[in-house]
Amino acid sequence: MGVSLGKVNYCIKKLTEKGLIKLTNFTHNPNKMGYTYLLTPGGIEEKSRLTFSFLKRKLIEYEALKKEINALQLESEKMDNER
Repeated sequence: MGVSLGKVNYCIKKLTEKGLIKLTNFTHNPNKMGYTYLLTPGGIEEKSRLTFSFLKRKLIEYEALKKEINALQLESEKMDNER
C-alpha cells in the first residue's frame, strides 16, 4: 500500500489521542498480536461527516462531468451538421 509501519502507528496514536478510535488488547488471547481498533462515538460521528462530505463532492463532480459531456456532444453534433 506504500505506507510505512511508522506512519500507520503515528496515525493510530493520533486518532486514539483525538478520541476517534479505541485500542483494546485481547490479553487472554494466545495470539498476542490480537488487537482490535474500535470507532468511538466521536469516531463514528467524524466518519459520518467525512462520508457525507465525500459524497457531496462526488455529486458535484458528477454534475460537472455530465455538463461537460453534454457540451461536447452538442459541439460534435454542430460540427457534423456543418459538414
